[in-house]
Amino acid sequence: MGIFTAAAIQMRSGTDPTRNAADFEDLVREAARAGAVYVQSPEMTGAVVRDSKARSLAFKSEELDVTAIAAARLSAELGIFLHVGSTAIVRPDGKLANRAMLYSPEGALIARYDKIHMFDVDLDNGESWRESAAYEPGTQAVVCDLGMARLGLAVCYDLRFPQLFRAEAIAGADILTVPAAFTRQTGKAHWHVLLRARAIENGAFVVAAAQGGLHEDGRETFGHSLIIDPWGRILAEADHDRPAVVLAEIDTAASAEARSKIPNLRNARDFAVATQRTPQLRGAAS
Repeated sequence: MGIFTAAAIQMRSGTDPTRNAADFEDLVREAARAGAVYVQSPEMTGAVVRDSKARSLAFKSEELDVTAIAAARLSAELGIFLHVGSTAIVRPDGKLANRAMLYSPEGALIARYDKIHMFDVDLDNGESWRESAAYEPGTQAVVCDLGMARLGLAVCYDLRFPQLFRAEAIAGADILTVPAAFTRQTGKAHWHVLLRARAIENGAFVVAAAQGGLHEDGRETFGHSLIIDPWGRILAEADHDRPAVVLAEIDTAASAEARSKIPNLRNARDFAVATQRTPQLRGAAS
């Protein structure tokens, strides 16, 4: 447990992984200069690419991925925990994973998390997404101990599945992470309220680095990277969709304090759900 500075870096990743890796490095260095010892980047840090043929050219295996290589180098050079919120990784079986990667201050990869919940939705104005058509979902939640904090990993659409965050909080996570590329449409409606809810109901900090703006592949993302405390208060926000660094001081004792005031994790009970069929009424003539 401890007190430290966390950073969420907001990006507008394009289709070129090399250029995005350079932008990622600039923002990570800015965060480290400001005193951050934990730095998180958004979902799809490496590239935001919708076209399937372009994806096949842009994405590589973990050992060849330019974002992963840069993250290992930077975390060791700067002496920070560096959390690649996610990037697309070619798995050994040839399928794609939407993968978060966490690096230690020694440059070692200490945790991986493959996004579990696929963004398969049909929104207003004809906006439609089928993430499962391109990516293989993960099957395992991940909580890792950084010494100064316990971190629960998630990615973007996972935010809408509170049972994932509850399981991580019960497993000891006092910081929940939600790197994202929320669409502008869903972000305007739900981003702030969902993130604050996950913080409040779990008595945990939430760090959510976001993509923002109009991307080269035509999609629009909401931005508004956030750091929220266990009482649901917004500690830091990029109140726009441009590249930025947001920083806040994390005191993990605040998580224990919130959980002692409202011990809902401890008070939760198992229960069954009973369903009853409405009786069919017979008419007077029957």
